Amino acid sequence: MTDTSDIRPAEGEARAARQSGLLRVMRYLPLIAPVLLWAVPCWVLLHAGQHWPLLVTSAGTALFALGLVGMPLAMMRGHGRRQQDRAAIIGDTLLGSSWVLFTWAVLLGIFLRAALALAGVGGSQDRARIVTWAVLGVSATLLVWGYAEARRVPRVRRLDVQLPRLGAGLDGLRVALITDTHYGPLDRARWSARVCETVNSLEADLVCHTGDIADGTAQRRREQAAPLGTVRATHARVYVTGNHEYYSEAQGWVDLMDELGWEPLRNRHVLLERAGDTLVVAGVDDVTAESSGLAGHRAHLAGALDGADPDLPVLLLAHQPKFVDRAAAAGIDLQLSGHTHGGQIWPFHHLVRLDQPALAGLSHHGPRTLLYTSRGTGFWGPPFRVFAPSEITLLVLRSPNGPGSR
Repeated sequence: MTDTSDIRPAEGEARAARQSGLLRVMRYLPLIAPVLLWAVPCWVLLHAGQHWPLLVTSAGTALFALGLVGMPLAMMRGHGRRQQDRAAIIGDTLLGSSWVLFTWAVLLGIFLRAALALAGVGGSQDRARIVTWAVLGVSATLLVWGYAEARRVPRVRRLDVQLPRLGAGLDGLRVALITDTHYGPLDRARWSARVCETVNSLEADLVCHTGDIADGTAQRRREQAAPLGTVRATHARVYVTGNHEYYSEAQGWVDLMDELGWEPLRNRHVLLERAGDTLVVAGVDDVTAESSGLAGHRAHLAGALDGADPDLPVLLLAHQPKFVDRAAAAGIDLQLSGHTHGGQIWPFHHLVRLDQPALAGLSHHGPRTLLYTSRGTGFWGPPFRVFAPSEITLLVLRSPNGPGSR
């Protein structure tokens, strides 16, 4: 028999060392990332054997250098203390554009160039120039399409979700989910109104917003958020905070949502009753709330369920999918979350998966718990969505004893 008493501490030390190394890398990421995002496309498009005329090479290099310097400056002015919306729009657009250029410069710079070489197409200069035009063409197409995807009213995603403990009287309960609206520097008041009209067309029994309403304070983004007051539900409209509220005076958003007629579920629950059966609808503050320094703000599942009958099914609102570990341990039936944006701009979803257990859609956790992760209704920062469409979700809850489940 192997004695594991020495192995486990060693494994813990190795894990701690890896985490320490990762933290050191993450500390320098804000300095490294902009250089990579602009330097790699610059090299692939201009200096990898194309032999462009000197004027083209010089002007192109200067343009990339301007982006490298201008993007961080605009981001700091837009999202730092000054909160200048125009600077934020410029910085966010440059960030999204550089990410798309970087991605396709790497992919096409490696694979397309290799394919052209294997096929014997032209000389090295010809292949380099083909790669340049391919990267520019693909990137421009994706950015135009991604901008249109980000700014449109999301399509409705419908799905049935069977909850074994749901009573027959609640079979067919319609739950509409919006999340991550991220009202921000780009004025989206009209978009907000159209989103709310779409939600109202679903005739939902329960409407949920799982946080990240906006980037900016409630006072600053009030006009964009005001249409949320027009949302209708036959039973309740409920809301929980996301991490971005804690960058922008979260209590102001809680107060505004309450003023607009939504019930902020700050570590509490409400009961939804129909035809003799009851569903517990609970919500928790975002997991970043406690570190925000705001008194009374924290993610407290026990407090959210305090006084609820443990035999009743529970629908939990929690902004981040990674809260599902606690939800599964408590036997929650269904958790609704957002936060991931489905990655927003491919292939960023690979980085999201390092932090979250689910990217989008329905997933199973533990013996009973289901998690639905929305790709989000709006967008954060860069006004693009590439291979990660936004959504308004309609979940129809099904009971194993209801007519809709047979």
